[in-house]
Amino acid sequence: MEAVTLTPEERFRSAFADNYADLLRFAQRRVDPHHAEDVAAEAFLAAWRRVGDLPDDPSDARAWLFGIVRNCLLNDRRSARRRDALAVRLADASASGRRCDADEDFLARRVDVAAAWASLPDAEQEVLALAVLDGLTSAQAGAVLGISAAAFRLRLSRARAALRVRLDGEAEPTTPTMQETRR
Repeated sequence: MEAVTLTPEERFRSAFADNYADLLRFAQRRVDPHHAEDVAAEAFLAAWRRVGDLPDDPSDARAWLFGIVRNCLLNDRRSARRRDALAVRLADASASGRRCDADEDFLARRVDVAAAWASLPDAEQEVLALAVLDGLTSAQAGAVLGISAAAFRLRLSRARAALRVRLDGEAEPTTPTMQETRR
């Protein structure tokens, strides 16, 4: 009897059907149950991008998928730590500021920046942090996010505009935010 060769799409569908529930439970034990669905989806997106690396043996494929979920969880934790560290740095910067005899406008502006930053969605904070705080080029930051340099520059432009709107106190942004463009 001749062995049936599955297409990459068929192998992926089979791996998804066989393993999604277990991978979701794996993620739910490690993060908020509602966030676990996002982690599982991110893992399967990564698996789809690397479908050529998907092992043929179902048990090997299962272990490979668990490894991808684990890496997604680790990436998520690193992102959370970076966001927390940034929030602390912003809070420290606005709290430490200058002495009482310092320029009040400077202190007010720092407080405004910290408040505007806190009001930005996580995705816009991440884009700004990669460019400004981490000093990455568009190509490097795009690689971190899994997008092209041009797409990163567009997101950065929108994030800067959103921050500017919040700093200027305008009611509504004049350009769409990243979340609005994803719909």
